[in-house]
Amino acid sequence: MAFSVSITRVAVGTWPITVLLRSNFSPESPDLDLHLGPDFQGARYLYGHTLTPEQPGGSQQEVHMLWTPVPPALTLGESEEDQTWEFLTVVGGSRAEAQACLVEALQLLARGTLYTVHAQAWAQLWAGCGLDVVGPLPLRQALRGALYYLLSALPQPGAPGYTCHGLSPGGLSNGSREECYWGHVFWDQDLWLFPNILMFHPEAARALLEYRVRTLGGALDNARTLGYQGAKFAWESAGSGLEVCPEDIYGTQEIHINGAVLLAFQLYYYTTQDLQLFREAGGWDVVRAVAEFWCSRVEWSPEEENYHLKGVMPPDEYHSGVNNSVYTNVLVQNSLRFAATLAQELGQPVPSEWLAVADKIKVPFDPRRNFHPEFDGYQPGEEVKQADVVLLGYPIPFHLSPHIRRKNLEIYEAVTSPKGPAMTWVWTENADGSGAVNFLTGMGGFLQAALFGFTGFRITRAGVTFDPMCLAGVSGVCICGVSYQGNKLDFSFSEGSVTIEVKAQAGPWAPLLEAELWPTHTRLPLLPGHKVCFPSSAGRIQRSLL
Repeated sequence: MAFSVSITRVAVGTWPITVLLRSNFSPESPDLDLHLGPDFQGARYLYGHTLTPEQPGGSQQEVHMLWTPVPPALTLGESEEDQTWEFLTVVGGSRAEAQACLVEALQLLARGTLYTVHAQAWAQLWAGCGLDVVGPLPLRQALRGALYYLLSALPQPGAPGYTCHGLSPGGLSNGSREECYWGHVFWDQDLWLFPNILMFHPEAARALLEYRVRTLGGALDNARTLGYQGAKFAWESAGSGLEVCPEDIYGTQEIHINGAVLLAFQLYYYTTQDLQLFREAGGWDVVRAVAEFWCSRVEWSPEEENYHLKGVMPPDEYHSGVNNSVYTNVLVQNSLRFAATLAQELGQPVPSEWLAVADKIKVPFDPRRNFHPEFDGYQPGEEVKQADVVLLGYPIPFHLSPHIRRKNLEIYEAVTSPKGPAMTWVWTENADGSGAVNFLTGMGGFLQAALFGFTGFRITRAGVTFDPMCLAGVSGVCICGVSYQGNKLDFSFSEGSVTIEVKAQAGPWAPLLEAELWPTHTRLPLLPGHKVCFPSSAGRIQRSLL
């Protein structure tokens, strides 16, 4: 982290100007065993380790910190018009890592390019992705700000030693009253944040999946502890993937996280066709292990002649121990069908049980009221913490007629608690402004509403479908830097027309693309460097069939 403080003289005079600084930093922590070490190139040094390991008997994480001492005051000397001071703070997992980062920053400081390099890096990021509208300035600012905080929470792909440790709902923030989630990773990463990252930065999306691959061992242990086969990803995951949720009921019952994890792998595969992740880098192990868990967790009901999933908590955490959460069971179905399809493409055997469970798992539906009960026994009018049923269709790929989808929305909109999690509020976790400081989950939901809502984007096995729509007050939308199978595209539209341009290709392996328009099935080649414009229409961006 770099802190820059500037003093500029704005009135005529030659007297010194002194600004007092206040710093409440203390080299003490209730969570860390810390010791002062020798200074390094003018920086103070603090090192130690965590007091409590993630799991009993586990390792205690090392912490190393170097920082520029902050003086009690800064003075602009006589006759000086302006001056800038920079203060550096480096935190690393080893002494060597911290020192290397500090040396790099000091070299940039010596050349006077520290801020310039920072600004250039952000300019490069913004040039590669963007989401803007022709509409109200507050909306444009919110879209830009949400994307900024999401990108800020990701390590820079391609950097030396680049490893992503997952995205926590609060990012790097430290909220008051234990509202920071301790940096743990939830389903928020896979369902609410991942699709935005995937559309703009597939290399960063892969890094998030690699976090799940690295923590598969913990997920396997979680399943064994619960008495099941395969892998059960932790409701709260940290370094090992073992369950670290302080309340057992969530870790035991919110098994829907498995479906969110596999949906992220599925969307990534459709978007990138990156078989290397699955063949050589552990992706297939994750997919197979989740499929095995689902098959060991369901129970056959001879009375109803289908599979049941009992004793779960859906995303609606007001209800626990329920049977056949429709949201969870649809994810089971989706996971198993994707696992079977991927197995065939990898030349792996497909256990017959996978598709049998997918085809026969119960998906609760009330034909009289024409809606999906949240779970067996749910009665319309019961308050819910989160309307998880309305996630069917998007982001969960489950076919629904428009009439049933509207009925689901109307029923659950009326009974969703105003105190529930505000997954589409920007910045704050709760509607009253309380909660995690920078609530990345809310930003992720908000961005998806715009990125996938305005455009109608849906990531499918056959391509990225689109069905653009301008809402009231918005006369145009521009999405820059959409990634699809090695191509970078710009997608923009107004009330009457759509423009698509392939801006770049990652290499000769990237396929040529085309836009197929519906319902005419007109196919328009999308050649790199050429804009294609057509009257507003639904359709699909896909590999060229020509």
